Amino acid sequence: MSTRRRHLLQLAWGLGASASIDAWSRGPSPTLPTHVLHWHETALLAFGTTVWLRAAHEHAAQARRGVSAAAHAVQRVDQQMSLFRPDSEIVRLNRDGVLHHPSTELVDVLRLSQTVAHATQGLFDPTVQPLWQLWHQAALQHQRPAAAAWRTCKALVDWRAIDVQAHRIAFNRPGMAITLNGIAQGLAADLAAAALRSMNIEHALLQTGEWMPMGQPAADSSWRLGIADPRQADAVVATLIADGRAIACSSDDKMSFSADRRDHHILDPRTGRSPTQLSTVVVVAPSCALADALTKPLMMGSAADALAMAKQWGVDVLTIDKAGIVVASDALKVAPRAVR
Repeated sequence: MSTRRRHLLQLAWGLGASASIDAWSRGPSPTLPTHVLHWHETALLAFGTTVWLRAAHEHAAQARRGVSAAAHAVQRVDQQMSLFRPDSEIVRLNRDGVLHHPSTELVDVLRLSQTVAHATQGLFDPTVQPLWQLWHQAALQHQRPAAAAWRTCKALVDWRAIDVQAHRIAFNRPGMAITLNGIAQGLAADLAAAALRSMNIEHALLQTGEWMPMGQPAADSSWRLGIADPRQADAVVATLIADGRAIACSSDDKMSFSADRRDHHILDPRTGRSPTQLSTVVVVAPSCALADALTKPLMMGSAADALAMAKQWGVDVLTIDKAGIVVASDALKVAPRAVR
């Protein structure tokens, strides 16, 4: 976690913040009109970052059990889909080109990935990993990728070349590799929330790299998430009042491959290069996995393009362009230039 993220963490509810979203609430200690809620929280490492889970129940022991169950759900997704674990399923798939007897969750998330890829004409593509690795290695040497290597990796990017079956996942081209960093953290939030709901826990804030606000932090307030300025450390450009849906964010300030941030970790699968118009995209959707996935194709064009695509998907979006201009769907409750 970066210094900036740790600082936002200290200013918030004792909860983690993504590179572009911070969270806090208003009012007194969390209570509901009829009974006191006992809050429990935990932090754990997953997906190469710190995950924060906080949940409440009228019985403290149930809150603890719920957070433990949510953490287990997150850890299971991490074990299957993290590129930071040498024994994860996708690391083995990338190494061998085939994976026998994959987990149900991996099959499901790859099928969702293919659905989003098909619907966006490849603007979301989990097979972009070879290009990402190429850009990363070049950045370590303070260079841009060589043209020949770029063309070789670009030829490996094609979501249609993954054969996904319940008993077997395989690449149809040698040298292919996938990353699920653009969807797995959202899935982890969905499964953690499902674990809490199965235990009758209604109030929580889950941060897995993306956000799942549930219920309320207090009887007289809603979860409020600050949208961080991608160009000014510790500055918040807008406040988003959560409405019960999941919230995911992609931003060019998370990892840059060049000092001017022209080249960064979000790559357009069509071009093999970073999109040029938007710095931050926040998607609000019923599913955190879907919200997470959609932040990438919605970042590939202009703010107007993002609004149009969001409408097609039945989700809402907030964008910040390279000039710092904030544009949001009408349905979102957004206070501009929010101050703590």
